[in-house]
Amino acid sequence: MTPSSDPSPTSPDPLRVDTGGAGASFTAGDILRFLIPTLIGVGMFLVPFPVGETVTIGVGWLADWLQGFLGAALLPMGVGVLCLSVAVTAIARWMNPAWTRAHGWEEIFHVGWAWFAMRIVGALFAVMTLMQFGPEFIRGGATGGVILNDLIPVLLTFFFFALILLPFLVEFGFMEFIGTVVRRPFRWIFRLPGRSAIDATASWMGAATLGVIITYQQYERGYYSQREAAVIATNFSVASIAFTLLITGFIGLNHMFIQLYFTVVVAGLTAAVIIPRIPPLSWKKDLYHEPVGRQMVEPEPSNKGLLRASLEEATHRARNAPPTRALVRGTLVNIGDIFFGLLPLVMAIGTAALVVAEFTPVFTWISLPMVPVLELLRLPEAAAAAPATLVGFADMFLPAVLLTGVESELTRFVIGCLSLTQLIYMSEIGVLILKSKIPLNFLELVAIFLIRTAITLPIIALMAHTLFF
Repeated sequence: MTPSSDPSPTSPDPLRVDTGGAGASFTAGDILRFLIPTLIGVGMFLVPFPVGETVTIGVGWLADWLQGFLGAALLPMGVGVLCLSVAVTAIARWMNPAWTRAHGWEEIFHVGWAWFAMRIVGALFAVMTLMQFGPEFIRGGATGGVILNDLIPVLLTFFFFALILLPFLVEFGFMEFIGTVVRRPFRWIFRLPGRSAIDATASWMGAATLGVIITYQQYERGYYSQREAAVIATNFSVASIAFTLLITGFIGLNHMFIQLYFTVVVAGLTAAVIIPRIPPLSWKKDLYHEPVGRQMVEPEPSNKGLLRASLEEATHRARNAPPTRALVRGTLVNIGDIFFGLLPLVMAIGTAALVVAEFTPVFTWISLPMVPVLELLRLPEAAAAAPATLVGFADMFLPAVLLTGVESELTRFVIGCLSLTQLIYMSEIGVLILKSKIPLNFLELVAIFLIRTAITLPIIALMAHTLFF
């Protein structure tokens, strides 16, 4: 995206900053249009602060407040949202009212039979779990109860505030500013646009799902190609600091948080360098989302200085930000997409994955080849820890749950780090990617999960043996 020219003023403007080219200037007002929304977005999404014994961000604090305010009413509300999704989708399919075909809403409610069936299953699982009827293996505390009681309330409240505040982060120039600043290193190291640094930062400070949301929205607007969107969603939507703290405490390694998170960052960045250069991600094309019809190109380096060029791009974007009405309409559509489209899938797929993990030996069987690998890496209790190396594909919490039975601190450290670098959790990240228009299918997500495991596990074990144990 290149700066457009402003109309030339008829008289000198003392507040206009000359940036060295025709039309490449910005006023103090332009800077404020960029700076004020950006500071709000950065403050709410990217600035961690302590609350009690944990660390959170502004959006997380608002989500926690809303959970506390709604209390016991939140679960019935969540189940109501899932049931409403089924009802409105049915109305859209069989009655086809005009309002379900309005811009943005058509893609939410006019879905194929497979997605409609998944919404029905998700709503059914939610009602069974809330009302406690039906098979115990579906509504139990370790399966449907985990998704409905622990995950759905968090997603409801977090996404509500995140989607309301997200435009401050992405619509007023911050993406362009950061993209210009880090364009060269991101292109050279990761083969990605500089603006993708925002996706990674939002994940680190906020939640991995937030990074995926930013990524697929940017892809649908033409800022990322198919390859870039697939790479970013599967390599930069990392576990947040807050979630890492939660896992660290759960596996009894609070005293090693800094060492653990440092290891996760090193292993994750190494994987992000390697994985985009090998299949299946290397097979993705640099094609852009067809409805957009054009590619939003990052600016080429200029001789004006990095800060000045970054401000040009940021203020140009701020001047051309969508009007308030369009932002509100887009926010409502995004909230509807998450509430009515994503949450039923999380309930259906997440519960099914946990049922497989808890009540079948599938993960034990497929993890048998991991036992000699862990032994080769000199990790104690290899047989007990092996299922935790792969069960994270179903849900992000499961590896930590399985590690509670492992006494070796070294093994808990290594597998805990591994679970945080695998990224592809079907109960949340995987569902969100599959639902989006990013061109990744289920088998490709399985392959990427296994590749991430193969790359990061030796790195983590080496660092643990040589640096910390």
